[in-house]
Amino acid sequence: MRLVFAGTPEVAVPALDALIASGRHEVAAVVTRPDAPAGRGRRLVASPVAQRAEEAGIEVLKPAKPRDPEFLERLRQIAPDCCPVVAYGAILPRVALDVPAHGWVNLHFSLLPAWRGAAPVQHSIMAGDEITGATTFLIEEGLDSGPVYGTVTEEIRPTDTSGDLLTRLAFAGAGLLAATMDGIEDGALKAVPQPGDGVSLAPKVNVEDAHVDWSAPALRVDRLVRGCTPAPGAWTVFRGERLKLIQVRPVPERTELAPGALAVGKNSVHTGTGSYAVELLWVQAQGKKPMRAADWARGVRIADGELLGA
Repeated sequence: MRLVFAGTPEVAVPALDALIASGRHEVAAVVTRPDAPAGRGRRLVASPVAQRAEEAGIEVLKPAKPRDPEFLERLRQIAPDCCPVVAYGAILPRVALDVPAHGWVNLHFSLLPAWRGAAPVQHSIMAGDEITGATTFLIEEGLDSGPVYGTVTEEIRPTDTSGDLLTRLAFAGAGLLAATMDGIEDGALKAVPQPGDGVSLAPKVNVEDAHVDWSAPALRVDRLVRGCTPAPGAWTVFRGERLKLIQVRPVPERTELAPGALAVGKNSVHTGTGSYAVELLWVQAQGKKPMRAADWARGVRIADGELLGA
């Protein structure tokens, strides 16, 4: 088939690579978000997908909005059979959805209808799911509600961060998306409506959502930290300033610490929660680089009775 691929961040690059390498389909163009400011100089930088497409000699379209008339006209000229999508980052209007004969097919990083929305991987970790996966589905105007072509499952490991899990899903999902394109071309795949039960939502996780509540159980604290790593980053307050929590470890055998209370050992820092303690492994103070929590504690010289979150 003749394809126009839509995607923006690094997580979409494996799928683009898989389609380019398939040898079965032609990636005629790529649609991505406009260049965005990055780095200390805030200079405009092309998205990871745009950079990969340019390396491969593929035409890159960067509409400010996918309903822009110039973009729609160019899309009609290219005349794609299908438009595979991975984390494009903009809502597609009906007028764009109607252009390709086989529609726009999205790779979503959950087992739909679970975790519809912008942050499925973060929410699956924070909820304590043991299994997640990726789904290919035909895009409709509803939120991730279209009929499903295929799925692949992935175990959530006890120490997975959202970054770890998303990386694995990006590569597993790339194969699924390529296979979905093959099945659509063959006529062997038919999209099946999603069930009405089991729907859950995964809205974007903002900075306030990442604020640790030390009265919550240790497992919930651990899941929040892992789910918010690398972004937006779980955090607490110490001496009136934010302290980013990069990695913690539940310690079930230690139950004597009150929520937020700190216990500093020679090479360890423990904090109480609503159940049992967690060990702080890696933290990042404001204006500092990430460091081992024991090194941070030695540097700030924690006094008796000081709390996190106070």
